[in-house]
Amino acid sequence: VQLQAFGGGLVQPGGSLRLSCTASVGTPERTFRIYSVGWFRQAPGKEREFVAAKSYGDGKTWYADSVKGRFTLSRDNTRNTVFLQMDSLKPEDTALYYCASSPYYSYSDLSSIVKYSAWGQGTLVTVSS
Repeated sequence: VQLQAFGGGLVQPGGSLRLSCTASVGTPERTFRIYSVGWFRQAPGKEREFVAAKSYGDGKTWYADSVKGRFTLSRDNTRNTVFLQMDSLKPEDTALYYCASSPYYSYSDLSSIVKYSAWGQGTLVTVSS
């Protein structure tokens, strides 16, 4: 799977952005729906951290406490695309945002960076007035 993330930019506090992540899965018989998807972010000088993930099986979705109620992860398997709708943005949301795919489906796995097999290149989100 190859992933490409886009949609980052500069936004004022309280504003919204929608990130997109498009996947190409290589062979016709392999479809994106068999992979779980996640978003992580990395702020300057900090480690990459979990933001949100959605399981490929039952579609369960999990969010980091810091974004719960403000961010929404969704996917459109017909377009091999994953979205991260970010509302009520705060300056502390400023980071490089990465999408990733994983063959796992539980929260314990999907909240862990090492359980992802493919990563997008990152898209920068800056929240500032």
